[in-house]
Amino acid sequence: MKLFSGQDVAGRRVLITGAARGIGAALAKQLHAHGASVALLGLEPDLLAEVARECGDAPWRYCDVGDHAQVERVVTTLASELGGLDVVVANAGVAKQLALIGGDPSVMEETLAVNVLGVYYTLRAAGPHICHPRGYALIVSSLAAAVNLPLAGAYSASKAGVEALGHTLRHEIRHTGAKVGVAYFAELDTDMTSRGFGTAAARAILGRSTVSGVAPLGPAIDATERAIARRRRQTVSPWWVAIVLPFRPLAQRVVDAALRRGVAEALEIARAEDAPFTTDQPSRPRRMERPA
Repeated sequence: MKLFSGQDVAGRRVLITGAARGIGAALAKQLHAHGASVALLGLEPDLLAEVARECGDAPWRYCDVGDHAQVERVVTTLASELGGLDVVVANAGVAKQLALIGGDPSVMEETLAVNVLGVYYTLRAAGPHICHPRGYALIVSSLAAAVNLPLAGAYSASKAGVEALGHTLRHEIRHTGAKVGVAYFAELDTDMTSRGFGTAAARAILGRSTVSGVAPLGPAIDATERAIARRRRQTVSPWWVAIVLPFRPLAQRVVDAALRRGVAEALEIARAEDAPFTTDQPSRPRRMERPA
């Protein structure tokens, strides 16, 4: 069996969304260290510039993935600066707790705007550049697409939507020789996990910080790099997520039984708690709003 080598990504031209911190930043640095050329986009210019410096002054741009025109413009520019694209990693995403009944509907709208429309806009813009026999799109979904928790309905719905986009795109670009992968991560050691679960409402249900415990980020980045090198259909982290995915209905029943207590109290807290998005969002039009 061939052992994985970082040289497997050498020479790849990789565009990463949500690259200012967390998974995106760590992945960019590791790919660069192993010989890939990376281009970065995200919402936090100072952090992006710092990551870009650590990646050999990689090209980067501010970009709200929820803005279709902006994504088209920025992806085209970055692909040109890299001299083409081999890989796009649609990683940008946000989360915020939401009581489905009585919660703020703008949370659902913002989550879908970034996590679903943002991924679609990214794939649409990058697609023409990666539709070749070495091309690859990796779409970051989540274990939340398969196992759903109270207060995480907006996030789970968005990640299930992302999963569907990945499976659909795989069929639509197969004839070009390009491949598509979907990444499923549990709670990793990132700002998204600490901010997303670090609320009074979440503690009322869980009684602790997360559901499965926070996993280190390193193995997830290694798994993602392997997925890019081998253009894998699926990647997971931690390893046990691969066991859960084929048994979604059973896993959901286990979660349902484990999280019965505290839900009513948590919903009341969530309706009043001013919890932030895991990444601050720019103002954008509310697409679901129509005049009466």
